[in-house]
Amino acid sequence: MTSAWPNLQDLLVPATESAPIGLVGAPLAAGSVTPGRCDLAPGELREVLRRVGRYDIDTGNLLDALVADHGDLPLEGLSIEEATAPIREAVAASVAQHRLTLLIGGNNAVTRPGVHGLGLPLERVGLLTLDAHFDMRETDNGLGNGNPVRALMEDGLPGRNIAQVGLAPFANSRAMHQDALAAGNLVISASYVREHGVERQVERALLHLAHCDAIYVDCDIDVIDRSQFPGAPGARPGGMAVGDFFAAVRLLAAEPRVRAIDLTEWDPPLDPTDLSALTAGRWLAEAIAGFEGRALA
Repeated sequence: MTSAWPNLQDLLVPATESAPIGLVGAPLAAGSVTPGRCDLAPGELREVLRRVGRYDIDTGNLLDALVADHGDLPLEGLSIEEATAPIREAVAASVAQHRLTLLIGGNNAVTRPGVHGLGLPLERVGLLTLDAHFDMRETDNGLGNGNPVRALMEDGLPGRNIAQVGLAPFANSRAMHQDALAAGNLVISASYVREHGVERQVERALLHLAHCDAIYVDCDIDVIDRSQFPGAPGARPGGMAVGDFFAAVRLLAAEPRVRAIDLTEWDPPLDPTDLSALTAGRWLAEAIAGFEGRALA
């Protein structure tokens, strides 16, 4: 520990050590609608953690939950189909060992194997997305980062087990919207979050998933307004405020049924400043803070 500046890197420990939280890097870039370098995100996240403190001035708490770092999966050159089993198995191993697993993409295609990694029948699993997009492109031409939700529904995940929060206007199709509603997905737009409050919308999403035994949270970073996170190729002006995103992550990590949270679609070279990196680091801080809140509930 750096006593003068306790920071998040202090909490990373080898995978062989006991820790309540596990971290798995999934540097997958294959199949991206907008080709980029999302595969660089896990390494960039680890690097920025030394700049993110552990003391929360709002609560007076010093984060102390250890995070076992399982390293990055060797996914270079693999297609999404080829990467699916390694990601699923790594998440399953982490879920068996830790109370919360953090999966760092990579693009959004990591979400489908991440959900399967919970190791439960899909009828018992809830999927909550913080995402500007439905991710319900057709799968006729194979898997991609634009269709993990569609693929999971085709796998058997029912719409009543899906809550989608932060959807952006002029970034989705009518067909996807209609399909989501017809399936029974809960659909909450970014503007609705802004007008009615993020805490209430997270409550609605968790209520929609009240019957689920375990919940997987997908944090597609493009849900954030592009001016506040320029390092996401799919982010748009008018997206979710970054403060609302942080609040949502903390609230969701505090839910005991949440067994895994991913962070996807961060493409570090798109942002020559450190804004996106620091935001991603803060995401980890909020996830840890929320997790530690479980003990206080």
